[in-house]
Amino acid sequence: MTDTPKSLLSLPQFAECNASVLRQAARAIGQLYDGHLAQAGLRGGQFSLLSRLRREGAMGVNALAAAAGMDRTTLSRVLKPLERDGLVEGVISPADRRARLLKLTALGEARFVEALPHWEAAQAAFETAYGVDEAARLRAMLRLMAPGGAASLQSGG
Repeated sequence: MTDTPKSLLSLPQFAECNASVLRQAARAIGQLYDGHLAQAGLRGGQFSLLSRLRREGAMGVNALAAAAGMDRTTLSRVLKPLERDGLVEGVISPADRRARLLKLTALGEARFVEALPHWEAAQAAFETAYGVDEAARLRAMLRLMAPGGAASLQSGG
């Protein structure tokens, strides 16, 4: 008979699993933003991409994926309805005709402007529920863990 590892003897530690708690919180926050943004026909990830393209201009797929913190497969899934609905379009890069850039269309700009008050309402609802200062501290801590942050977990650090 094999001895049970000590780590299995204290299973309640899984209630403190960082990944599980973060995943649950991300799902709840995503639902909050999705609920508000649905009034403009968008989801949170779609609004984020429209916002980034509006702010930074046309971007290559790899650059947009990196900036959004998404892998290319996830980016493709989020972009598909935006391209289908004419909010984002792919254009040939003037610098390298082999490269494709993604850019916000006039319709995408209009949808962003329509969605912005709904995003602001979601932001306000979150900050009302959890506190403006607490929300700012949470964002700062999460940025540290994000790729490129001082405590980024990608390098095992």
